[in-house]
Amino acid sequence: MLSADLRIDAGWIVPIEPAGALRDHALIVSAGRIAAIVPFADADRTFAARERVALRDHVLIPGLVNAHTHAAMSLFRGIADDVPLNVWLEQEIWPREGRFVTPEFVYDGARLAAAEMLLGGITCCNDMYFFPDATARAFVEVGMRAMLGLPILDFPTAYASDADGYLQTGLAIRDAWKHEPGLAFSLAPHAPYTVSDATWKKIVVFARQLDLPIQTHLAETAQEHAQSVEQHGFAPLARLHGLGATGPEFIAIHGVHLAAPDIELLATHGGHVVHCPVSNMKLGAGIAPVAALLARGVNVALGTDGAASNNRLDLLSELRIAALLAKVVTGDPSALPAPQALEVATLGGARALDLDEEIGSFVAGKQADIVAVDLSALDASPCYDPISHLVHAVGRDAVTDVWIAGRRVVFAGTLTTADEAAIAARARLWQERLE
Repeated sequence: MLSADLRIDAGWIVPIEPAGALRDHALIVSAGRIAAIVPFADADRTFAARERVALRDHVLIPGLVNAHTHAAMSLFRGIADDVPLNVWLEQEIWPREGRFVTPEFVYDGARLAAAEMLLGGITCCNDMYFFPDATARAFVEVGMRAMLGLPILDFPTAYASDADGYLQTGLAIRDAWKHEPGLAFSLAPHAPYTVSDATWKKIVVFARQLDLPIQTHLAETAQEHAQSVEQHGFAPLARLHGLGATGPEFIAIHGVHLAAPDIELLATHGGHVVHCPVSNMKLGAGIAPVAALLARGVNVALGTDGAASNNRLDLLSELRIAALLAKVVTGDPSALPAPQALEVATLGGARALDLDEEIGSFVAGKQADIVAVDLSALDASPCYDPISHLVHAVGRDAVTDVWIAGRRVVFAGTLTTADEAAIAARARLWQERLE
């Protein structure tokens, strides 16, 4: 018999690749990676596992990928509701960031976010915020996988004084952490409207030289689009394309106001769009053209945005809303069906972060990032199709167990890598300072 580290017997397994759900199969893990998915009887004959876990009422899925968030902003959760994006940023968020954002703030906020995400089945996120070294430390401690965006702006903050300072500081942080196996890095200019052409050109040079992706907020509001046309003569995406920023490693976050020429540009030259439906709705920004993007072969990922503009880092909730919005916008109930929606939240996110060779699906040799979702509760009964239930019926409270690279980081709904009470206590201390 073949030896293995872990065998999980599940009622259903959804490998993403290939599509569909497998009934009564075992997932085999060796050295932190997927070894096989086989029926129970074959597992009995073939594998001798050091640990065996029985989850016969559960469905196993690859770890969810939150393709856009600002983890530390969890400490701003609910602090500025019901205002438009420009007011939210300029009058509520930026002034508080100027007063309170320090490495300590970022570390505590990132730990809070990581705990929330892991408990909800998110095993990897794409973060963008100041002091990414503090975020790196927090994520490594709790065992979460992440791409860290190195922020770039043209105006000073407590993190850096100018664009060159942002680049130099960020690249030094990347050099310090680049050998950490659970971390990847990207250049993260905030948005076209906060970064000049000259800075964008520098970003492109560094990205190409160092083989780093570029992620940026793009086409989030109608005002951004109109302002870009007035000031530059181009829509935001066309402007960045002219500066050389687009291509297969370009990540456009939000993409709410992408028009047909933008979609064609992304389809022709490559690039990814991160759909953040709840944040876009909450800020009144609109709805991204997800069905049109997917129809042209553009890779779409799913993100929560930060808790300051969403209030929840809950990708299962985003998943359901994304699927329903696609149907409403197109008038087509077949738009973004449940299997495709689940792929967007797993493999789509992995592709956007250039991590699809490692995560996003249960393929032999990939990292064993596994989420177990309980389908035994009343709100999941009866279960004819577990994929439909994952998108339309259950919530993050149904996530019971999570493994990252074969390491169990959530057991029976409780974090194994951090003290939840201590994390909550630190959040309350920040609340007292911010109120």
